[in-house]
Amino acid sequence: MPIHELYASFALTCLAIELTPGPNMTYLAVLSAMHGRKAGFAAILGIGVGLMLIGIAAALGAAAILSQSPALYDALRWLGVGYMLWLAYDCWRANPTSASPDRYAQARYFTRGLITNLLNPKAALFYIAVVPTFTNPKLALLPQSFTLIGIYVSIATAIHIAIVLLGARAKPYLENERIATHTRYVFTALMLLIAAWFAFSTRS
Repeated sequence: MPIHELYASFALTCLAIELTPGPNMTYLAVLSAMHGRKAGFAAILGIGVGLMLIGIAAALGAAAILSQSPALYDALRWLGVGYMLWLAYDCWRANPTSASPDRYAQARYFTRGLITNLLNPKAALFYIAVVPTFTNPKLALLPQSFTLIGIYVSIATAIHIAIVLLGARAKPYLENERIATHTRYVFTALMLLIAAWFAFSTRS
């Protein structure tokens, strides 16, 4: 198959995968609804950097070590679950009526987006299991891998931007203290559910 057709097929695969609800989608929707677009965009940047770093590590062979070490995989998996539980706690004590996040808060949201993805072993396995099937063995592997990584991160980022823009529309409705309190409980429950889903879906 010509390389451009492989890339097009990979882009469609990435689109289908990213449109499936998951940790990033839920976290960005909750974050932008509670704290607005700036917070969501900061998290998107962290997620994008995390996905890029994992992709580069996979292309250079580091992710293969993870796939061959059940103990390392489980350790990373449970760290990810624990981090999501902490995010649920942070969501519970957050104040949706607070002002737009300053630079310090934006850096914090960037870091959370980054860590959430670095602690997701499924992201590494995606690069190991899926990316090689869309490469041409007659061409140099590394340039193709980096191109596919760029395609995936670009599609994921575009979808994440749409989620943040939609989620941020709910923020004005949370200015009411009573509504904000009840909504915070709902968002916390969503984060707990996504933590449980993550623990279940990443089982080796």
